[in-house]
Amino acid sequence: MAVLNKIRQRSLFLIIVIALALFSFVLADLFKNENAFAGKSQNIVATINGKDITREYFLEKVEALQRQAGPNATSTQIMNQVWEQEVRQAVMESQYEKLGITIEKEQMRDLLKTALSGSPEFLNAAGLFDENKMNEYIANLKETSPQGYQSWVDYETTIAANALQQNYINMVKAGLTGTLLEGELEHKLEGNKVDINFVQIPYTSIADSLVKISKSDISDYISKRKKQFEVEATRDIKFVQFNEIASPEDEKAIVADLKGLLKNKVEYNESSKSSETIVGFLNTTENEGFINSNSDIKFDNRFVFKSSLPIAAADSIYNLKEGAIYGPYKDNGYYKMSKLIAVKQIPDSAKVRHILIPFVGSQSAGADVSRTEAQAKIFADSLLNVLKADKSKFPEFVKEYSSDQGSIEKEGRYDWHPYNSMVPEFNDFEFEGNVGDMGVVKTVFGFHIMEIEGQKAKNKAVKVGTIARKIEASETTVDKVFRDASNFELAVVDKDFESAAKDKKYTVNPVNALKELDENIPGIGSQRTIVRWAFEEDAKVGDIKRFNIPNGYVIAQLVAKHKKGLMSVEDAKLTVAPIIRNQKKAEMIRKRATATTLEALAKAEKTTVRTATGINMKNPTITGVGREPLVVGSAFALKQGQTSKLIDGANGVYMVQVTKIERAPKLDNYQAVANRVEQQKLNVVASKLYTALKEASEIEDYRAKNQIQ
Repeated sequence: MAVLNKIRQRSLFLIIVIALALFSFVLADLFKNENAFAGKSQNIVATINGKDITREYFLEKVEALQRQAGPNATSTQIMNQVWEQEVRQAVMESQYEKLGITIEKEQMRDLLKTALSGSPEFLNAAGLFDENKMNEYIANLKETSPQGYQSWVDYETTIAANALQQNYINMVKAGLTGTLLEGELEHKLEGNKVDINFVQIPYTSIADSLVKISKSDISDYISKRKKQFEVEATRDIKFVQFNEIASPEDEKAIVADLKGLLKNKVEYNESSKSSETIVGFLNTTENEGFINSNSDIKFDNRFVFKSSLPIAAADSIYNLKEGAIYGPYKDNGYYKMSKLIAVKQIPDSAKVRHILIPFVGSQSAGADVSRTEAQAKIFADSLLNVLKADKSKFPEFVKEYSSDQGSIEKEGRYDWHPYNSMVPEFNDFEFEGNVGDMGVVKTVFGFHIMEIEGQKAKNKAVKVGTIARKIEASETTVDKVFRDASNFELAVVDKDFESAAKDKKYTVNPVNALKELDENIPGIGSQRTIVRWAFEEDAKVGDIKRFNIPNGYVIAQLVAKHKKGLMSVEDAKLTVAPIIRNQKKAEMIRKRATATTLEALAKAEKTTVRTATGINMKNPTITGVGREPLVVGSAFALKQGQTSKLIDGANGVYMVQVTKIERAPKLDNYQAVANRVEQQKLNVVASKLYTALKEASEIEDYRAKNQIQ
């Protein structure tokens, strides 16, 4: 009871302690998540002109596009593509909302009518677009296929977005004109011309080594042009790569193993307790089974022409006698032995027509296909019997029964095409049969009623059986690579990264200016894991980490962290130093060049007076020198016979004397030129409008912070 009384007496104190503990817990969580202070949830991927894009919405779009793109596109590529689409949509929508531009129901109907006017499923008997058919199609999708209906909604959204964008562009274009004054100015820029004498003192006349450029020079230059030198946050890393690649010893072992398959050998069979003769590759007649049991690439039963054989070994294999073997030889990451199994004369191209009858489960079969495989075979056979009696019905049957949309308009015909360009069963029938042959052939697409209409130029084709072994590291080599990587990882803990690599003769690969959403790292490809690590808040300059990569390891070190803002002096040096160097050279030239005439200046600088004729302001180029806008502009400010003072140009310091002035003839009306100016403006609207709107938009990208990429 005494303890309880003490607790009651100090209850206020305990409440305060507990409250402070809870408060510190919440604060710690807030500091871990900086977005919490900004009021942005981890569910927000981006905010564009005040509009939030949620994680769920973004990932749905990514998933849909990934399905369309297939396995060839990486997830980062897909995410970046969706990002660009969503940014564009949000930027443009903000403009539509400001102006009150929308697509109304009637306009949407007209847009769909235009877009679908060539689609057979939406045409009536007269070949005209039928809105009722479209409505039935949409209603059916809504009832039977949620995914299909969503695709339709997305299609409508895309059409509407394109129409809105075109309306917006048209409105901008309507506000662009070429005035008569602009026309007159354009005419003068093109038609006013001057001839000049000039002396050029090129910047190259002063050695770069004589010009000193300090960090403060570069810093001052950058600070006066902040917008030009704004950069994103970046990271510099360096890494040593450890690849699990086959050693020379591994390759010798692979070759020896292949050679061991050539001849018969006797092996003791534990099961039968007796010795057995294992037939070798040279003597076996069961080539397919032997190859499939011993090769990393399965047997290919097709005949091929010489052009399809491995380039390095084509002549040797093509000229073998039947049953003979060539190899082992190296080809495309494999060691191979090839056996000539058979030779045949085969046409190099053929012409056929066909009718495709699909069945349930066949590749690309539509939702309306109801025949089973057996039913499709019976139906195909029945059509063949009719066609054998009357070939004239072929085009009619193609139109009525074939599901191959790509050939229906050509009466089912595939015109001249090369050997092995079709699926195997289709290919075998058309190239191994004779012209005029008809038959039913089953492929993954269904049953084809085929007729061979033509064959060209029979040539020697060969069937080759190849045992292939991938050239890859052995377990011994893999273990050694693991040990080497581990030892280097330990070594760089106590020793400079470069020195440790030099001791072991490893190559250090520097990678500079990695951006937060980059995916690829030169030399090792797609490595988002490494990029994420480099941008972790806790990562410190000098940190080292080991990463698994395909077939090996990377030991990486974080070299530098560059904040978002102005480019550093070191990074800007490559761009800025040549500009400042030329400015300083111009000052040096001005100090030494005291002459006031072209001849005196040319003599003092040991050069010559040069001429240039027909110079205009539209294209401010001086023959033999290049583009010099400031020099040309200065020449147009002079009177005939007048000599300029020294002019700092792009390629040197100049003195110019105008020898002739030619004025553009006055026109009675400048409307034609004004129209040309207007057209020039209109031509750049589509390409530059969105870029300008995007630059003016407020875009906050939270993908990296919220771990979307």
